[in-house]
Amino acid sequence: MVSRRNIRVKVMQTLYTLDSINNEIKPGEAELILTQKIKQTQDLFYYIIHFIVSVTQYAEVDALQKASKHLPTEKDLNISTKIAGNELVWKIVENKFFESAVKSSKFSDILPNDLLKKTYNNLVETSTYKEYAEEASRDKKSERKILDYIFNQLLLPNEDFIQHVEEHFINWDDDAEVMQTLISSYFAKPNDAIFKDMFTAEKIVFAKELLRTVQEKQTYTLQLIKPKLKNWDAERIAALDLILLQMGICEFLYFETIPTKVTINEYIDLAKAYSTPQSGQFVNGLLDNIHKELMNENKIIKTTYKNSTI
Repeated sequence: MVSRRNIRVKVMQTLYTLDSINNEIKPGEAELILTQKIKQTQDLFYYIIHFIVSVTQYAEVDALQKASKHLPTEKDLNISTKIAGNELVWKIVENKFFESAVKSSKFSDILPNDLLKKTYNNLVETSTYKEYAEEASRDKKSERKILDYIFNQLLLPNEDFIQHVEEHFINWDDDAEVMQTLISSYFAKPNDAIFKDMFTAEKIVFAKELLRTVQEKQTYTLQLIKPKLKNWDAERIAALDLILLQMGICEFLYFETIPTKVTINEYIDLAKAYSTPQSGQFVNGLLDNIHKELMNENKIIKTTYKNSTI
């Protein structure tokens, strides 16, 4: 499932989008934008899985084309199509949530046949594939391993594939890391629940509550931040940094199950990854300062819930 960091990124991006809107924000608009960003992550996951599945299914296309030659060779007539019958592939394509996502998003319309063919041809030349094809039995571990190999060894290092994904999914840069984790984890331990609940209900609630809280408490959080800007040029402070600070403060005060140390570290990392070169130091200094102030005033109360997955 997606990480808490990825949830924060979606909320951060939503708040930044809202900050850039000149017109008055309509009721429900913030949550709609957040929902769209969550769907982008889901769609990217579905599409990459769809691409991998399509690579395996190309084995039958290749075998048919070569067998249909005017003068097919013995090799042409004995193309292995074992991978097309990969048990995990069939488990994926028969999943109703996956099938619905592929159809509704019309992923097949953007599938590049040339890149698909090239990826398959590269695959069949590898020793990993040849060992897989020559093995008569179907071992669950090897069925998973070959799919993971396609993703990690053939697609991720492929500039053409990355460029293709970037052209169709604007969230690739933000979600590339979580895609690597999600897809590799799924192939290692297949669980079809991911197609239905990639974003668990608990994390959706967390995302919406964090977004709503930052909006509702904006005046208060800015009151805490502004006095701490004496040593910083207020005009040069990035808008994204202020958003991250407000999110961090809201987690301090209104999200009792999240340890303050975790919050501080998470927002330092986000500042380094998404804002200016100085942002990590800036967010670190201010969050630490505000945290100490709130602690001294006994305003931070944390409770541990063992069953919480947020």
